[in-house]
Amino acid sequence: MELLVFIVLITLCFGNTIPVIPGDNSHYIEGVSRYIWMPDSEDVPHLVDLQEEPDLELLTARDNNPNQYWLYTRSNPDTAQIISYDDNESISNSSYNGSKPLKVIVHGWNNDGNANVNRMVKTAILETLDANVIVVDWKRLASSNYVSASNGILDVGENLGHFLTWLIESTGGEWNQVHLIGFSLGAHAVGIAGRTTGGKLARVTALDPAGPLWVGNPHALNTSSAHYVEAIHTDGGFLGMSEALAHGDFFPNSGKHPQPGCWISTCSHSRSYRLFASSIYTDHFSAKRCKDINEAHNNQCTGSVFNMGNCDITKQGSGIYGLSTEQKWPF
Repeated sequence: MELLVFIVLITLCFGNTIPVIPGDNSHYIEGVSRYIWMPDSEDVPHLVDLQEEPDLELLTARDNNPNQYWLYTRSNPDTAQIISYDDNESISNSSYNGSKPLKVIVHGWNNDGNANVNRMVKTAILETLDANVIVVDWKRLASSNYVSASNGILDVGENLGHFLTWLIESTGGEWNQVHLIGFSLGAHAVGIAGRTTGGKLARVTALDPAGPLWVGNPHALNTSSAHYVEAIHTDGGFLGMSEALAHGDFFPNSGKHPQPGCWISTCSHSRSYRLFASSIYTDHFSAKRCKDINEAHNNQCTGSVFNMGNCDITKQGSGIYGLSTEQKWPF
């Protein structure tokens, strides 16, 4: 039986107390609420203070390379090879092949290169496609408080964009073979990266783009990041964004909490990358076009069919789409 869990927290300094925060984030109002639960790399919820002071020392002391780039291919599916920005020898000493498609995965807050999203999506890609997969590890910033991480996403995304430009120019690769995939804050990072390259790349997939501190943010994901930008919304209004912001916006199960089988919103947030990983294997999520966002939020869409997810680098389309999924893999 599902229970709504309320967690009472300890008294803060100066005698102030954090109010009781529902585990399902049902209290949360964008721009009003101070506290919200967010998942770490293993999907364990952590309480976040959205009014916490950013770590200015961290934000100003970082060097010009906030990211590490971990390469995986079918030759090294489990052990990463590090490609260092502006170091051509690190490319030649790796298994990178510029003639093959490039998939790049960017994790979210309180995650690192070994996060669930990276493992699941990387494995799905390499089991179905002979490609270069680069996992972007930005843990130094991601492990700071959420406000600091949000403030630093512009640097993360711009550095990724410059790295990709150098990599493509150094290896003779093609922009029409580049696909960026980002989860939560990582979704905004890949959007920034795409715009930094001039929107040359083929595709961006945004997995439940982070909502807190990002609604109305000029650096948020938009359609100028790639030829085709897709967003999968699973915790809209809480940890994710509820509005359409891509070429193709998909709202499985109304695009909000609770997703089937989830009783806390951190589960619904993470469902986005689980759905995407499943779609890479089977491409079975047939969605129907919605007349407007209200139809999507009520899962009442009846229009033309367009599949959600997959890794098709030539994918094109536009509109708002809704669909229903199951609660267990492959959903």
